[in-house]
Amino acid sequence: MKISILGCGRWGSFHAWYSNNIGHEVMLYGRESSKNMQQLMSSRQNDYLTLSQTVHLTNDLKEAVDFADVIIISISAQQLRTFLNQQLIECRDIQNKKFILCMKGLENHEGKRLTTVFNEEMQNKFLDKLPEVAVWVGPGHVQDFLKGIPNCMLMSSSDMNFTRELVEIFKSPLIRFYYGSDLIGTEIGAAAKNIIGLAAGMLDGLNCSSLKGALMARGAAELSRLVEALGGDKMTVYGLSHLGDYEATLFSKNSHNRQFGEDFVRNIPFKKLAEGVQTVSAIMKLSESLKVELPICETVYKIIHEKKDPKEQLLQLFLRSTKEE
Repeated sequence: MKISILGCGRWGSFHAWYSNNIGHEVMLYGRESSKNMQQLMSSRQNDYLTLSQTVHLTNDLKEAVDFADVIIISISAQQLRTFLNQQLIECRDIQNKKFILCMKGLENHEGKRLTTVFNEEMQNKFLDKLPEVAVWVGPGHVQDFLKGIPNCMLMSSSDMNFTRELVEIFKSPLIRFYYGSDLIGTEIGAAAKNIIGLAAGMLDGLNCSSLKGALMARGAAELSRLVEALGGDKMTVYGLSHLGDYEATLFSKNSHNRQFGEDFVRNIPFKKLAEGVQTVSAIMKLSESLKVELPICETVYKIIHEKKDPKEQLLQLFLRSTKEE
């Protein structure tokens, strides 16, 4: 099977490494101006891994698209619509390709799920048949996978046959896949767990880490209400895409979102991508439009975007008036 990965950051380069390691022919695309791609092309290494000489590297997007049977997109969630509209959609023969979105977030403007963004842009070009698209989410860190530590992940789409086909392509002893049947719950849960990760980091930074147990329980509960309001299965957040990813997001030193939260309350600059920072804005738009109360998400939003006092806001959150759980 020929696999192209569009995006050469931490996860994009991992997907190239992983797909190559399980026996697929792989091409990795990155922009010519990308420092990540420049580093890989000069040494085939980045801060996390070394790519085999058998992995093809390219700055030519059309070459990467034409090469592949399956295309993995692994870029910032907020860049997806522009990337699709201005770059990918100009490539030849994308209608018959199989796509996987390997990022966790919501579009900031209206809180749209990434598969919705994908389908909207494809609908503008293809009125008869849209390319198939799935999401690949769930727990795990690049650093752990590279050490040979296995984990479980989730593949989800609106077509279970398509989901099963992709799982057969990518399953291995390193990653055991589960099938996701609730695309709404999967995407919302995967995006929103980064917000809970921000809150966890803030608690760490305030030396209140013992509150992370309460954060986990109440975080899953409040996001289940949002998923249900959107028409998904509220129980999906208790699976791999959300609660199952808490260990990697709320506790690990490798978690960008947790580290951002910790650094934020300690006034330390954080320069890597933390998707939860934008996702919390999108989630609050959904909260307002659907009239769903999301106290943890609202607190994180106030701290980051309204510059409210972190300690005051978080303690107020967890010491709210007594109520039935």
